[in-house]
Amino acid sequence: MTQNIAGSSPIARDATVDALLSEDAPVAIGVSGGKDSQAAAIATFRHLDSIGHTGPRILVHADLGSVEWKDSLRICEELASHLQCDLVVVRRKAGGLMERWESRWLSSQTRYETLSTVTLVPCWSTPAMRFCTSEQKTHVIMADLKRRFPGQKIVNVTGVRREESATRSRMAVADGDANGRVWTWRPIIDLTVDEVFAMIDASGLHPHPAYRVFGMTRVSCRWCIMSSMPDMIAATKQAEGHDLYRQMVTLEIDSGFAFQGSRWLGDLAPHILTTDQREGLQLAKQKAVLRKEIESAITKPMLYVKGWPTRMLTDDEADILAGVRRDVTGLYRFEPRFLDRASIHARYAELIEARAGKEVAS
Repeated sequence: MTQNIAGSSPIARDATVDALLSEDAPVAIGVSGGKDSQAAAIATFRHLDSIGHTGPRILVHADLGSVEWKDSLRICEELASHLQCDLVVVRRKAGGLMERWESRWLSSQTRYETLSTVTLVPCWSTPAMRFCTSEQKTHVIMADLKRRFPGQKIVNVTGVRREESATRSRMAVADGDANGRVWTWRPIIDLTVDEVFAMIDASGLHPHPAYRVFGMTRVSCRWCIMSSMPDMIAATKQAEGHDLYRQMVTLEIDSGFAFQGSRWLGDLAPHILTTDQREGLQLAKQKAVLRKEIESAITKPMLYVKGWPTRMLTDDEADILAGVRRDVTGLYRFEPRFLDRASIHARYAELIEARAGKEVAS
C-alpha cells in the first residue's frame, strides 16, 4: 500500500508498521548522509505528522571512521536540525571500517600461520560478505536502539529502494527481527532516483555535495566495494581522501588482495601514490597471481567448510597442503609452521579433538 503525503512522492505502507505507529512506537531513521536516507527521513516525518504520531523520533548515523566522506556527518546534522529531532551517532568500539580491514588482514595471517584455515582469507568485505554493513552499522545501531528503548517495539527506517539492485527489488516494505521487537520499514522503496532528489530539493535541503559537485552516483564509503568504476575514479579526484587512498592501497600491497576482486584500487590514481607504493603494487599483483596458482593445487574436498576440519587428510592430501603452505609462507614471509605431512596430521588431529570437546560442552 502506498500513500501520498502532502503532495509529495508516495510512501510504502505496511499494516504491522501502521499498527506500531498508531501506538506511538519509537521511530529510528538510519541516515548516512546519502540521498536515500535523507529522503526517507523527510518522507517518514511527514507521514508521522500526518497521522499524529507522538512517540520518540530520532535519526541514527553509524560513523564508519576515516572511510566516510567529510560532509556526511554535516548533512546528517543539517537534516536533524531541519526535522527538529535528535541525531544519535554510533560507532563500533573496536574502530572504524579501515581499522576492521587492517585487523582482518592481521587475523588472516595469524589464522594461516596456525593452520586455522586452508587458504588465505581476503581482508576486504565483498558483495557476498558485507561485514562492513552488518558489523559497522546494523549490529551497532540495533544494540543502541534496544538499550535506548528497553522493552519497547521499535520501527527502524531505512532508505532502501527497489530501483537500486535486483536484490533490493525483491525486498518487502517491512519485516521484523526474530523476536518481532524491531520492525525495519522501507518507506521509499518504490521511489525513483529522480523522485528522491525532487523530495530533497522541495524540502529546502541540499543533497550531499558528492552527487552534484563531485559527480558521484551513490554515497556510502568514499571507496565502496559496491562502487562503479566512474564513482571510484570521481572519489580519487577529491584531495581530502588522498591519505585514505594511500592507506587502502598499502593494505592491497601488504595483503596481495585487490579491493574489488580483480580490480585494484591502486590502479585508479597511481599519481597519488608514492614511488615505493607504485613499485609495491606491481609486486603485489605478481604475488596475487602466484598465490592463486599455488593454492589451485588444493582439491575441493580439502577446502575450508563450516565445522572444518571434518576429517583427517590422507597422506597425499597432507603432502599437497604442505607444499602449498611452504610456497605461500615463503611468498608472504610468514612464520614457517606446519609445512610437512607429520605436523599437518598432528594439527588436524588437534583441531578435530578441540571441536569435539566444544560439541560435548555445548
